[in-house]
Amino acid sequence: MDIGKSSLSWITEVLNSNYPEDTRFQMASRVVQLVWKHYSVIPEGLSNMGYTWIPPLLGFLSLSEKLYVTESPPYPGLIALRILSVSQGSSDFGVTILPVLASILLPTHPLQSRSLALKIFHTFKSGWFSSHMENVLIKDLGGLLQAIGDPFQFTPDLPPQDGELMGTVHYEPMMAAVILIEFASLGLWRNHLHRLNFTSCEEIMFTQEGRRMAIRCMFNTSIRSWPGFLCTAAKIIAAVRRLEELQCLNTAEVVIMWAWTVGVVDATDHDNWKLVGDETLRFYQTHGIRRLTALKQHITDTTMESSHIEFLTAQYEGSPYRAEGSRRPVWFIYGSAVWEESERNADLCVSQACQLRRLYHLFGYDPTTWEEAVAVEEVDEEVSSGYFERLDPFMGWACDYP
Repeated sequence: MDIGKSSLSWITEVLNSNYPEDTRFQMASRVVQLVWKHYSVIPEGLSNMGYTWIPPLLGFLSLSEKLYVTESPPYPGLIALRILSVSQGSSDFGVTILPVLASILLPTHPLQSRSLALKIFHTFKSGWFSSHMENVLIKDLGGLLQAIGDPFQFTPDLPPQDGELMGTVHYEPMMAAVILIEFASLGLWRNHLHRLNFTSCEEIMFTQEGRRMAIRCMFNTSIRSWPGFLCTAAKIIAAVRRLEELQCLNTAEVVIMWAWTVGVVDATDHDNWKLVGDETLRFYQTHGIRRLTALKQHITDTTMESSHIEFLTAQYEGSPYRAEGSRRPVWFIYGSAVWEESERNADLCVSQACQLRRLYHLFGYDPTTWEEAVAVEEVDEEVSSGYFERLDPFMGWACDYP
C-alpha cells in the first residue's frame, strides 16, 4: 500500500468530516505525523505526488491556525510546511495560501518557521501573479507584504526532532527579494510595498557582489519560474519609479542594470529601448552621473556568463536571433548542442560591446570623455581585464544599434 497516497486521502476525508473542529484537527495531526514517519525514511516518494498534496495540507494548516496548541514534537504544522516547501508550487493556490503565510511569517508565530514560510512564498510565486489575486481584499495583500517585511531577517526554524524530513530545506533570501522587486512593477502589489521590504537589499546592493547576486537570482527566476519577469520597458520603469518613491535607490539601480542586460529588452525594439534609455538618462541625471560606473561594470561583467547564456537560450527558444538587415550579428542563440562555447562567448562579448556603445551614445560620450565625466578612479580588474582582452578581435565590428 502507498502510505503517502493513503495519508493524502485520510487527511481529505478527516477535514471534510462532520466531527467538531478540534477533533478533526487532532485526527488530521496524527495522519500528518504518519506522513512524517514515512517520508523521513523514503523522502524521494514525495516527488511523485505532484500537486495533489497541496489542497489537503493547506486545509490542515488553515485549521491548525485556528486551533494551534502547544504539543510535543514532531509538530504537525511544521511537517506540513516542510512538505509544501519542497513541492512544485502552483499558480492555483495563491488565494488559499496567502492568509496562512501571512500568519506563519510573523516572528511571534508559535512554530517559529519564518524562513520556511519565506521559502514557500518563493515556491508558490506564480500564484502571486495569477489573475485570481485580483479577488483578494486590499488589506490582505498589504497584510502579506507587511508580514514578509525584510526577507533577509529571520531566525532559524525549529529543527526536526526525529531526524531530518526530506533533508535540509534551503532558503535563499534574495529569491524572495526578487519577487518583491517584480511586485514593484505591478499595479496590484506596488502600492502595498514598504521601504522595510528592501532594507537589507539596499545594504547588499550597495556592493558589486551584492548586485551580482541579485542579477543571478533574476536570471534564475526568469529561466526557471517566471519568464515574464521584468520583461518590458513599462514594467522596468514602473519598478524603478516605485523603488525611488521608497527611497531604495540601490535596488532601483539594479533594475536598470537588469534592463541593460543583453537580451532582456530586444535589441532591435527601438521603441522600448527609447523608453529604457530615457529612464536611464533621467535616473542618473537625478541621482548622480558617477553611479554610471556600476552600470558600465555590469554591462561588461564576465562573471555570470553561463547564467546569462542559459537565460538567452531560454528567452529565444534556441532560434538564431539576428537584427533584420544587419551587417553583423548582434548575438546568436542556437541549441546548446550546436552553439559551440567559443561561438557563444564571442557572440555575447560582441553584444556587450554594442550595449556599451549604446550607453556611451545615450549620454553623448566616447570612451575618453566617459571617464572624465564619471570621474572613474578605480577599475574592476576582475571584469575589465578578461572582457577587453576578449573584445579586442571584434573592435572593428559594426553594431546594429543604436
